[in-house]
Amino acid sequence: MHTSITKAVIPAAGLGTRFLPATKATPKEMLPVVDKPAIQYVVEEAASAGLEDVLLITGRNKRALEDHFDRNYELESALQKKGDADRLARVQESSALATTHYVRQGDPKGLGHAVLCAAPHVGDQPFAVLLGDDLIDPRDPLLARMIEIQERHGGSVVALMEVEPSQIHLYGCAAVETTEDGDVVKVTDLVEKPAPADAPSNYAIIGRYVLDPAVFDVLRQTEPGRGGEIQLTDALQTLAADEKIGGPVHGVVFKGRRYDTGDRGDYLRAIVRLACEREDLGPEFRSWLRTFVNEDEAAAG
Repeated sequence: MHTSITKAVIPAAGLGTRFLPATKATPKEMLPVVDKPAIQYVVEEAASAGLEDVLLITGRNKRALEDHFDRNYELESALQKKGDADRLARVQESSALATTHYVRQGDPKGLGHAVLCAAPHVGDQPFAVLLGDDLIDPRDPLLARMIEIQERHGGSVVALMEVEPSQIHLYGCAAVETTEDGDVVKVTDLVEKPAPADAPSNYAIIGRYVLDPAVFDVLRQTEPGRGGEIQLTDALQTLAADEKIGGPVHGVVFKGRRYDTGDRGDYLRAIVRLACEREDLGPEFRSWLRTFVNEDEAAAG
């Protein structure tokens, strides 16, 4: 896919406290989803959308991320000597996905601050931000659609999903106006994790953004908000309120398959769904799963 947007930013400095003790020494982004770390799915998504320059915003104890996207000549040599071409290809795949760069966030001051850390690398071009907790099924090319809308309208684009009103307090929420495209809305306001009674809609922001570089100047002037952190939502609210700063803000309403790996229950469900759909694992795993569920229900009476 050809696109004038070439750079993707993936914030990966979080501590992963919801997955302790597994994340005490292992970055949460490296937790496996079937047989690939979660972060690899995200980099694959960026590469599939034509973004071959990837910047990971990391922190302490994240060296495993760099190692994963680097070559491992010793392992490759051992597999080659064994004639194990299949595993060799899978090992080499991660290092060939994109040109990968790294910068440390330092102080954990929120998503807005993490994005601001990318400013020297991104420069004055539009760029994408992909959050590692949201895995988007490759059969539903959300990011490619967002890039298309950004190139058509300029400004910034956020990904939105309709959620139950009782769940909106878990997300940033958008006030919107319809457009001529059924899956595209114009964002007029944004609220970070509102109470259900105060939410302007049930459109929740999920972890994909295509941003105008004007967001960097706005972030530099954005005061810490909810949780004492610099919120990207607050900066986008400023852009939505005044198009002269960096163009309009649009939203692409996503109705495809999304896997939330930031929650333990959803993480397990994502593994089950993806394993069931694998040609090499699915048939046998689904058969076992049916037997397990039937036996569990029978035991429960």
